[in-house]
Amino acid sequence: MEINFYAFLISAIVTLVVGFIWYNPKVFGTIWMRENNLTQEELRSGNMLKIFGLTYIFSLMISMTLMSLTIHQSGAVGMVGGPPLIANAKPSFAAFMADYGTAYRTFKHGALHGFMSGLFFAFPLIGINGLFERKSWKYIFVHAGYWMVSLTLMGGIICAFA
Repeated sequence: MEINFYAFLISAIVTLVVGFIWYNPKVFGTIWMRENNLTQEELRSGNMLKIFGLTYIFSLMISMTLMSLTIHQSGAVGMVGGPPLIANAKPSFAAFMADYGTAYRTFKHGALHGFMSGLFFAFPLIGINGLFERKSWKYIFVHAGYWMVSLTLMGGIICAFA
């Protein structure tokens, strides 16, 4: 199973693109700012290079994790010891990959798993933090919705093109 690293680089951009749209004042940005007691001036004062640069690096990390959640064949590769040991795998591995190496490798399948990751992983994490931080449900739903959309798109890209 060869990996297309460009898919990871592209999928990591999704968090930035969705964020530009999602947190725009005409979409959910006004609600987000109000729930966080932030003003436009406060938002402009941040180090944008640092914020966007680290966001991209963190998004790359998420993309790499999504591979194991969306591409089921990665589990089979892991069973033989990873990509460096594929050449030494038993003939049954080659036969299995010949039969099922591209099974469920679609955008739709990856998007489903990405959405499930958002719903059953990101949403509970954000919900727990929000509850302890005494944040509103609006705050929780705005952030959780962003991650569900982002992970859905990222999962689709990773599964179909990685």
